[in-house]
Amino acid sequence: MLNGIFVPLITPFTAEGEVALDAVEKLGHHVLDQGAAGLVALGTTGEVATLTAAERAAVIEVCARVTRERGVRLIVGAGGPDTRATAVALRDLPAGAAALVTVPSFVRPGERGVIAHFEALAAESPVPIVIYHIPYRTGQALSGRALRRLGALPMIAGVKYAGGGVDGETMDLLGDLPPDFAVLAGDDAVASPLLALGAAGGILASAHLATGEFVELAGAWAAGDVVRARAIGGRLARLSAALFAEPNPTVIKGVLAAQGLIPTAGVRLPLLPASPETVAAALALL
Repeated sequence: MLNGIFVPLITPFTAEGEVALDAVEKLGHHVLDQGAAGLVALGTTGEVATLTAAERAAVIEVCARVTRERGVRLIVGAGGPDTRATAVALRDLPAGAAALVTVPSFVRPGERGVIAHFEALAAESPVPIVIYHIPYRTGQALSGRALRRLGALPMIAGVKYAGGGVDGETMDLLGDLPPDFAVLAGDDAVASPLLALGAAGGILASAHLATGEFVELAGAWAAGDVVRARAIGGRLARLSAALFAEPNPTVIKGVLAAQGLIPTAGVRLPLLPASPETVAAALALL
């Protein structure tokens, strides 16, 4: 179900600071035209924390329409650290979508608490769940053993793995995956090593740009074309580093605006727009 490169869409804003829904639709079709396997709405890259409930609903509606038209998978960021509230949010997602649910942040419930959280959600959820494992944001690490246990649950479809690198826990997880449990690379700069180790794809903000190359990278590793994959992976790692030189998604928005794909490079506080120098450096790599 979860193979290939998914793009976690930015939320473009108009010059007046409103959500530019027409640009959301245009950008969704653009990355799908370049070979993306699907879209992610309301992820961290989409500045979801700064959107109103009405804006979030409108973004989901647009992304659901685009993915239905194109026959691809939609993943929607949903929920938070409260298990009961997250269960309610999952029931409100569009039919056919999957949910991207972070490990509970700030609370730091411990590994046993995280497992209980996802077990409770899996027992009630009407949609498949993708665990978002990003300990440098949530403050809560998970072992490979814990992720395998969760991956064996029927409604847990995969994990967006953003552990900050490749370590022993990464190797432990990828070395013995449950059936039908997909690991999706979530740290753009190390996407290539994760794909080499058996990740099924990625949810990669950098894939707004050079989308086709990220798709080619995943295909090369899947085909065992090591020489080609290493070359592409090196180029894309440098691009990802440039795109994350300032807080995400500020540089990506700057580049997309320069390319005419979104109306402005605007972001909402507490983010500030990326500097012209940083945007120019990323454009040079393209």
